[in-house]
Amino acid sequence: MKNITKNRLRKAGALAVAMAACGSANAGVTVAGPGESYLTLSLWARSSYSSVDDAAPDGSRSSDFTLDSVRIITSGKITKSIGGMINFEKKSDDSMHVIDAVAQFELADGINLWFGRMLPPTDRANLAGPYFANVWEYPLVSQYPSRTTGRDDGALLWGNVAGGKLLYAVGAYQGKNRAATLSNDSDELLYAGRLAYSFLDPELGYYGTNSYFGQKEVFTVGAAYQFQKDGVGTALARGDYTAWNIDALFETKLAGGGVLTAEGAYYDYDTDGVADASTAQCATAQLSTNCGGAAAGDAYLATLAYLIPTRIGIGQFQPYTRYMKFDADAGGETKQWDFGVSYIMSGHSARITAVYSDVDNSTAADSDKFIVGVQLMY
Repeated sequence: MKNITKNRLRKAGALAVAMAACGSANAGVTVAGPGESYLTLSLWARSSYSSVDDAAPDGSRSSDFTLDSVRIITSGKITKSIGGMINFEKKSDDSMHVIDAVAQFELADGINLWFGRMLPPTDRANLAGPYFANVWEYPLVSQYPSRTTGRDDGALLWGNVAGGKLLYAVGAYQGKNRAATLSNDSDELLYAGRLAYSFLDPELGYYGTNSYFGQKEVFTVGAAYQFQKDGVGTALARGDYTAWNIDALFETKLAGGGVLTAEGAYYDYDTDGVADASTAQCATAQLSTNCGGAAAGDAYLATLAYLIPTRIGIGQFQPYTRYMKFDADAGGETKQWDFGVSYIMSGHSARITAVYSDVDNSTAADSDKFIVGVQLMY
């Protein structure tokens, strides 16, 4: 019985690793190659309409349609233990970026080595990304540094152990402010780690999601930590960058068939008492990515969602609310309330979201916005 269970876990783990290459359970189109090799292609897109207070060129309320993101997701295996992924994203400014380019090696059960550009170990919000959130906008409180779209270049060692219930991940990355006039002129690396334990059903794979829509009973608690020596400031005034967070996801299917989802997170960002490089200083250093932007402070996130069991048409409604707060050490405070409802047609693969957000900023004018977003993934 133990061997059968182990073999099932090994197969499930291998499947999770393959799906993690796409960052989801979306299989896309798979082409088989010789032996155990294969190549998978997926296409994702997000588009939205937004109306934001005082955001039009003349200072009135804006009204905009935006193609937020188009992603081309490719992954595959050369052998059972060797694979990789290369993913592209076209953002709203029509620029195309390589967001992931990773060589992947499964060294043994529960031991995976990735090398290239990827999501470092951070919070659940970043590992899920906007496509696998149960809200529309990426949370303002998740502020880990990145080269692009939460990614950085480096190496990662990760695995699912203890019956798949424990995820560990440790990595080293390029990090911030790598220029002669900035704080990291000595090329110090950024080190990142994450542990997450699932008390109910295991969450296999490296990437995350904010909802399983009732397919799992989930209570997972995770913690992430990042450190970079000389990660903030300039060559004349530099400090170490330290950030950590605790996050938790609880999801259960209720007796009536509805699904309750609750998520929470706490963040602590420390810049060693040093102000990070400004936009102008980054431009002077000819560093356009992973430069400046770090702010010291504490942050909080809480989300509550309920998937109504009754199907209306081709989907189900999922109302939700989210509260976020960033309390900067410098004295500023930003709070945001979101009140939304999603129409779930095929999990994360097909959903429409409408959300109203109220933003309260102690150092700037308050604002509100209304967004309708559409997401498709194949």
